[in-house]
Amino acid sequence: MSEKDIMDQEEIYSKVLRAGRRTYFFDVRSTKAGDYYLTITESKKFTHDDGSFHYKKHKIYLYKEDFESFKNIMEEMMDYIIDEKGLEVISERHQKDFKKEEENNASENGTAPENFTDVDFDDI
Repeated sequence: MSEKDIMDQEEIYSKVLRAGRRTYFFDVRSTKAGDYYLTITESKKFTHDDGSFHYKKHKIYLYKEDFESFKNIMEEMMDYIIDEKGLEVISERHQKDFKKEEENNASENGTAPENFTDVDFDDI
């Protein structure tokens, strides 16, 4: 049996998530004993100055005995991020000076940023 035949035999179920320059592959594979495990592969495209490109890949192997703990921690981390930062995406790549711009506008206008609340000690 060729190596390709062995790889085809191992692949049971797959899903792909394309996310900008990154692609995530979720693959259910089979062990030699016939049990299943999950591989998660992140593939990121990089372009060289000459226009050619290459991909960097990182892979995680996740076995059934770790599913519950992995799922619980993953959900906890995602909930934490959403609770702390909300669902809106803040991207430095698209808004390089979003903090600086807000601070610059406030100092140029002699006013405080919009999210600043001026509290006088008499108010307390």
